[in-house]
Amino acid sequence: MNDLLKIGNKTFNSRLMLGTGKFANASQMVEAIKASGTQIVTVALRRVDASGNASNIIDPLLDLDIQLLPNTSGAEDAQEVIRMAHLATAMGLPKWVKIEVTPDPRTLLPDGIETLKAAQVLINEGYTVLPYINADPILAKKLEEIGCATIMPLAAPIGTNKGLTTKDQIQIIIEQASIPVVVDAGIGAPSHASEAFEIGADAILLNTAIAVANKPIEMANAFKLAAQAGRQAFKAGCANINKYASASSPITGLLDKLQG
Repeated sequence: MNDLLKIGNKTFNSRLMLGTGKFANASQMVEAIKASGTQIVTVALRRVDASGNASNIIDPLLDLDIQLLPNTSGAEDAQEVIRMAHLATAMGLPKWVKIEVTPDPRTLLPDGIETLKAAQVLINEGYTVLPYINADPILAKKLEEIGCATIMPLAAPIGTNKGLTTKDQIQIIIEQASIPVVVDAGIGAPSHASEAFEIGADAILLNTAIAVANKPIEMANAFKLAAQAGRQAFKAGCANINKYASASSPITGLLDKLQG
């Protein structure tokens, strides 16, 4: 309770965020969300049924004590992002938005120029904006300066499960940021999650690694524990990496006695 995550005007106990795609069914998705302990769940607006049909992905989430975070997955430019955000607001969803601009369907890498354009418009309209970006320290700083609530650099391309391939750039973003840094995309194992927290990330967002696991609910719990361990390790202060060996038990006193 003394280590809260603050995003915009809200605070959260959990530093783990979850996506809602790729689960076998809605029941499995809900149970995984519960097992993870997450308080922020992102949902793609293109999967939301505005007609109120029973198959609407939003329906199973409404009874959970979570912050819904609409995302603009599939948007190809800033105008499409803005249109999606307005649609979400018209549907009664919170005025929070995770900006995703991914014009290339093969790589799904984010377009930084269009992301910056969309963020500026939506921030001016009073949205809490969480932008998904490449691990670009320059762009991250610009997005912070215009009023984004977080920065969300990718660890690796979406769905690759490769872990922190952009670790060095993420560390620079963390060092210069005064808003939460959320490592997003590419986290494939609990050890990756722990590593992200150990280098100072404020939160992580993942989906695929849990949704496609053989036992998604157990994997969700594993990620919860890894996030807690990594965060605690960061706060405790990880040992420095040394070039040469260093004995954990000094032998100087023992040698003196033997020689005496």
